[in-house]
Amino acid sequence: MLIRYLVPQKLKYRLFTAFVCLILLPFCALNLYNYQRIETLVQKKISQQSHYQLEQMYRTLEDQISIAFKTLIFLQQDDTVRSVLLHPEQRNELENKRLMENIFKNLNNSFFLYNPSVYFMILDLTESAYTSYPPKKPLVYSELRSNSGFDRMLMNNSSYRWVPNDSNYVLRDISTSAYLLSLYAYLEDTQNTAYGMARISIDYSYWLRSIHKQSDLQQQYFLITRSGENISQSDPDSELPEEVRAGIAGHPGQQYFIDKSSNSLINYIYVESLDWYIVNRIPLSVLFVEIEGLKQQYFITFFALMGIFLMMTFVISTTITRPLSHLQNKMKAAVHKNLKIRLPEHKFSGEILDLTRTFNTMLDDTHLLIQKLKAEERQKEAVHFQMLLAQTNPHFLLNTLNTIKWMAIRENNEEITNMTLSLGRLLEASLNTDNDLIHLKDEIELVQAYVHIQQFRYRHKFEVTYAYDDDILFALVPKLSLQPLVENAIVHGITALPGSGLIGIFISREGHRLIVEIRDNGVGMEQAAVNRQPRKRPGIGLSNIRDRLRLLFREEGTLEVLSSPAGVIVRFTIPFLLSTPYEHRQPV
Repeated sequence: MLIRYLVPQKLKYRLFTAFVCLILLPFCALNLYNYQRIETLVQKKISQQSHYQLEQMYRTLEDQISIAFKTLIFLQQDDTVRSVLLHPEQRNELENKRLMENIFKNLNNSFFLYNPSVYFMILDLTESAYTSYPPKKPLVYSELRSNSGFDRMLMNNSSYRWVPNDSNYVLRDISTSAYLLSLYAYLEDTQNTAYGMARISIDYSYWLRSIHKQSDLQQQYFLITRSGENISQSDPDSELPEEVRAGIAGHPGQQYFIDKSSNSLINYIYVESLDWYIVNRIPLSVLFVEIEGLKQQYFITFFALMGIFLMMTFVISTTITRPLSHLQNKMKAAVHKNLKIRLPEHKFSGEILDLTRTFNTMLDDTHLLIQKLKAEERQKEAVHFQMLLAQTNPHFLLNTLNTIKWMAIRENNEEITNMTLSLGRLLEASLNTDNDLIHLKDEIELVQAYVHIQQFRYRHKFEVTYAYDDDILFALVPKLSLQPLVENAIVHGITALPGSGLIGIFISREGHRLIVEIRDNGVGMEQAAVNRQPRKRPGIGLSNIRDRLRLLFREEGTLEVLSSPAGVIVRFTIPFLLSTPYEHRQPV
């Protein structure tokens, strides 16, 4: 019963009491006790504290090395990585690159990759390389594959090895260090069969500079080899004297000593896995001056602020708890009113006003999201129904077409047979939804099948010519992208001519772009608009192609319709993507 009366019941008094009893008073007592002994402890513990800092750095460096091993294990166990490296032909190059970039992004966002100075490179055993960084120079697979880091003989019957002084291959805008610490390894399956290679690099110079920035003392850090060669330093303008480096190399087990020439404490620790030394140098005068200044400043400000904190704590606790009680009641009401409630913003200010606005925004967004989800669910059901209906009709037509084809063969009607074969090829292409991009040669064959049907329909009223180079036949283009354009040229341009017409298909490569043009000598755009008959539904040819180019290539895919002195020119431009089959690939 006594405790019940001693413990405050209201939140503001509890906050004030908790701050005083659990934070302020213990903090005061602890610091008073510590500063009574600070001078003697500093004098006795300078070297121990300095060495402890180096041990922390050593563990941090080991953590960096552990990150590389964890990354290697993750890559070796990832099924997507194994699929991309073993079967790159199952996807196009852009899809493989996108998958690997997502894996690298997930690695950089994972819990153990807290340092951005880790870079990854994955090589398959054929010709592809994937990186998580912009390289300093263009990647050449043969040069990467022949890197001495991947030499099996140097790995000593292992699947990996460390290269301490690997030349920096990362773009200078990202890393300016001269050397990296790299783990070269082979990715192997459960039968120890290699299916890829990995290079995981750590920017130890960046790590050393970050340690230096976190230090609250004017101390400097160095990395040197066992023979005394300087590798890196935290301050680019600092340098470890040769006699100091010689002293470290000559006394590897001493751990620290005083350099009288610079009046500094030299502390070092040996990194066995890399055969390196981590060295730090602390000016003794700076160390003691900072401690004395800290002691004086602390006692001056501490007792002055302690009284202010006591008063401000009570005021702040009162200011916070009053609107919080009101906010609590409104939140309970929001549950019962289906989120259709708002808090009055004019009654609050400061952080509570921001909290109120955030709460109101959250309710509005939640309500809007619920409405969108309901609308999207209805749309998904409609799309699913249309998709099932769209799958039924073409299959029925294709089966019927095959029946007509065999009837024509039995009757020895060659024209109907050729017509059904051409139409069947077009239907099969429309039913195949697995690939959005096909080879140019396959797209041209579909156009030829369509033209064969239309020439029979219009009694060879027009002629179609083709102009392209053989080296672009395996360029990737959107499926059924030429046929609608040829159809427009026939229906709107050629059929209105009194005589015969000509349609030209011109395909060329300009740098990294593929240019496709459909030219006709028809009546032109203005006359075609005059002659156009009303339709039950609007045409979707050009808009369909324009939307598909935008979805496939974003801003890199364009479609233009140009009027010419004789007819119309339709031109679309897409990135040049070459996907030559293995049996047709020519050596570069």
